[in-house]
Amino acid sequence: MTIGLSIGTNQPEIGQGIRTSLPMLIAEELEVDWQNVSLKIMPLGIVKTQTGYTWKYGGQGVGGSTGLTSNWTFMREIGAKARVVLQQAAATVWQTQVAQTYCEDGYVLHRSSDKKLSYAQLISIASKLPIPEKAPPLKPVKAFKITGTQRTALDVNDVVTGKTRYGIDTQVQGAFVAMMQRCPYLDGKLKAFDADAAKRIPGVVDVVPIKGPEVGAPYFILADGVAVIAETTWAAMQGRKALKIQWDKGPHSDESSDSFGQQCDRLLAQKGQVVRDDGDYDKAIKIAAKVVQAEYFIPFVSHAPLEPQNCFAHVTEAGCQVIVPTQMPSGVSRGIHNALGIDRENISVEMTRVGGGFGRRLTVDYAVEAALISKQSGKPIKLVWSREDDMQHDFYRPSGKHQMIAGLDHKHEVIAWSQRLASASKYYRRPNMSDDKLWQPELYSDDFPAQCIANLRREYFPVKSGVPRGSWRAPAHTANAFVIQSFIDEIAHHTKQDPLAFQLKLLGEARELDYNGHGGPKFNPGRLSKLLQFVATEIDYTEKRPAGRGVGIACHFTFGGYAAHAIEVSVNSSGALTIERIVAAMDCGLVVNPNAVEAQLQGATVDGLSTALGLEITVQDGQIVQTNFDQYPIARIAQIPVNFSCHLLPWDDTPTGVGEIPIPSVAPALTNAIFNATGRRIRRLPIADQLLLANR
Repeated sequence: MTIGLSIGTNQPEIGQGIRTSLPMLIAEELEVDWQNVSLKIMPLGIVKTQTGYTWKYGGQGVGGSTGLTSNWTFMREIGAKARVVLQQAAATVWQTQVAQTYCEDGYVLHRSSDKKLSYAQLISIASKLPIPEKAPPLKPVKAFKITGTQRTALDVNDVVTGKTRYGIDTQVQGAFVAMMQRCPYLDGKLKAFDADAAKRIPGVVDVVPIKGPEVGAPYFILADGVAVIAETTWAAMQGRKALKIQWDKGPHSDESSDSFGQQCDRLLAQKGQVVRDDGDYDKAIKIAAKVVQAEYFIPFVSHAPLEPQNCFAHVTEAGCQVIVPTQMPSGVSRGIHNALGIDRENISVEMTRVGGGFGRRLTVDYAVEAALISKQSGKPIKLVWSREDDMQHDFYRPSGKHQMIAGLDHKHEVIAWSQRLASASKYYRRPNMSDDKLWQPELYSDDFPAQCIANLRREYFPVKSGVPRGSWRAPAHTANAFVIQSFIDEIAHHTKQDPLAFQLKLLGEARELDYNGHGGPKFNPGRLSKLLQFVATEIDYTEKRPAGRGVGIACHFTFGGYAAHAIEVSVNSSGALTIERIVAAMDCGLVVNPNAVEAQLQGATVDGLSTALGLEITVQDGQIVQTNFDQYPIARIAQIPVNFSCHLLPWDDTPTGVGEIPIPSVAPALTNAIFNATGRRIRRLPIADQLLLANR
C-alpha cells in the first residue's frame, strides 16, 4: 500500500527551493519514502501570549540566506518527535516497549517479529498522544538517505505548467483592483488632485488619497499618492492616467546622481567615523615603500523582480485578510497593525509563491498600502503595481564611493590597508537609529582582509539622499567584494605579482578567525583559498592567452558561506565584450539538496553578471529616471556563455546559507578579467559602454 504524507511548509518560497529542502529534513527524521511526500503551504502562524507573540509553526520569514540554517535543527527535531509518537502508538497497539519498534518508509516495524503498521493506520492513536518536549537523538550525517541527495522541487511541475499561484494571480470573489499614483518626487507630497475624469472611466468605482510617511520618518509605505479603484486592472490603469494631480516636490527636488557623487567627493576629503582601527595605520602608511590608491563607485540598483509588487487585502470590522507574495509574513502582520491598529491575532496572512524577492519583499509597504486602500474605501482590494511603479518606487541598493589605500614594504607585502566609504546608508530612516550606527549595514568591519593585515582602518561617511534604500541580494557584500577583490588585483599588478599567488598569501593558512556579524561567529580564510585555487585550476588560469582575451578571479565570504569565480572574457578592437567561460564554486558546508544549491549558484552568477554589465538607477531633479527594462537592461541569455560550470565543494557537514553567497565575487572576477584582456581597469559599475572605443 502506498503511504502518502503531506508535510506542512512554513517558509516563503522565493525561488530558493526552501519548500523542498525543509520538508526533506522532516522526512529524513520521520523515515518516510520521499516519493510519497506532498506539500501543504502554511499561513502565518502567531499566538498571543502575556508578553507578546510567539510562533505557532516556528519562525516564518526568509532573508540573509538564513531560511535553511535557522531551521536546520528545528525541522529535524519536528520529524524526530513525530517519529517517536508514531512508535509510541504502535507500541500501544502491540503492548510492547517503544525500544522494540523502529520506522522505515512510512511504517513502524516490530524488531522481533514481522509485524508492521503504516503511519496511516496509527495516526488516529498518535494524534491523541503528547508530543515530546525534548527531541530524541537526531540521525548522524552518515545515516542520511534523503538529505544530501538530488531532489526535484516538490512543486516544480505546477510551476512549469502554470498551475502555481503567485500573488499576482490572486482572484477573490467581489474584490476590486486598485492602482496607485505615487508622488514621483523623493519625499514629495500630494497637494491637490482632480478625479472627475478618472471617475468617468467605465469600471472605475472610487478614487481615494493615501498619505505617506513624514519626511525623515520611518517608512510604512513609500510615498503619498492617489489610489484608483476599479472593477478591472485595465479600468484602474486608465483611471489613473486620467487623474490630474499637483505635487509638492519636497526637499530633494534638486538631487541628482551628479550631486550625489559630488557629495561623496566632499566627504572623502574630510575625516570620517573610524569603525575599525587595527595596529598603527598612520605610522605604517607613512613608512610604506609604495602606496597604491584607487576609488570605486557603486550605483543604486533596483530589485526588479519579474512579479511586480501586489497584495490582496480586505479590512473589515472583524480584522484583515491578506494574500501576499512576501519574504516576511510577520512583517506584514506587524505593519498593518501599526498602520491601522488592528489586533494582530485578527490579521490573517496567506503567503503565495513569490515571483522574485532579492530582499525587496523583506519590506511590506505594498501590503500596508493595500490595507490602507481597503480601509479607506471599505472594499476588498487587490493592489497591483505596474513595472514602472516597481522600478520607480523601490528600496534600492545603497550607492557609494570607496576610497582604497594600501601601503607596501620593500618586499611588496601589504603593511597598511584603508577602506574609506561615503555612502547612503540603508539604516537612515530606521526607528531609533543613531547616526553613529549608519555604517553598520554598509561596512562589515570583520570582512577580509581584516585580521590578515596588521594595520587596517575602515572609515565611514554618511551621504544624505532622498532615495529610499533597503536590502538588495547579499546587501553590502556585493559592493565590498567588488571593491576589495578589484583592489587586491590592482595591488598585485602594480607590484608585478601574480594576483592569485598574492591573494593566497594574504589569506594565509586555514584557521578560525572571529567574525562579529551576520555569517559569524567564525571566518576561515582557508575555505576561500581552496575555492580560489580550484576555480583557477579549472579555468586554466596559468595558460597564456592571446591579446584581447583574459581571465579574472575573485572570492568572498558572505553570510557564513564561501564562493569564488573565475571568468574568461574577450574584448574586440571596438570594445565589444564577450564572456567566454565561467567557473563558479561554492562551499556551503553540507548540501541538503544539490539540485537547489546548484541552481542558486547558477542564478546568482547570472544576476551578478547582469548587474555588473548594465544596471544602474539614477536620479535627476529629485526623481528616479529609469522606468522599465528598456532603461534598465537585464542581461539576455545570449550574453551568458554555454561554457559555464558550477561546483559544490563542502568543507564540513554544517550547512550554511546559499541564496546570496555566490553573487558578490562575480563582478570583480568579471572586471579583473577585462583588465587582463585590455589593460583597462573598471572602477565604476555598471560596465555599460565604458569599453567601447568611442568612450575611452
